[in-house]
Amino acid sequence: MSASLVRATVRAVSKRKLQPTRAALTLTPSAVNKIKHLLKDKPENVGLRVGVRTRGCNGLSYTLEYTKTKGDSDEEVVQDGIRVFIEKKAQLTLLGTEMDYVEDKLSSEFVFNNPNIKGTCGCGESFNI
Repeated sequence: MSASLVRATVRAVSKRKLQPTRAALTLTPSAVNKIKHLLKDKPENVGLRVGVRTRGCNGLSYTLEYTKTKGDSDEEVVQDGIRVFIEKKAQLTLLGTEMDYVEDKLSSEFVFNNPNIKGTCGCGESFNI
């Protein structure tokens, strides 16, 4: 029996254009201000953790919680001094999403403008990819 030999060659490629990557999550100035305000009252927390959970009539919904530490598999987004951690399960779901904070006369909430969503339920609480 003879052992097979595999060879590989490495070549440097010049003048190759780099493809821009989409940010995992971007925050609007309104969202940054609200998160700063929320964290001001909780100095023991370092940021917010964003995740997705299976629930609702359309499959998935977002979760937000305070966090004291970065999880091992969390992706960290730092913008304007704010730290947002994305759970591993939510990373592909949130790719390219804009997180906004909207206030009107009857409600105030974080809104996720997600280009990956294929459908939402009528009440807007759940979505599918």
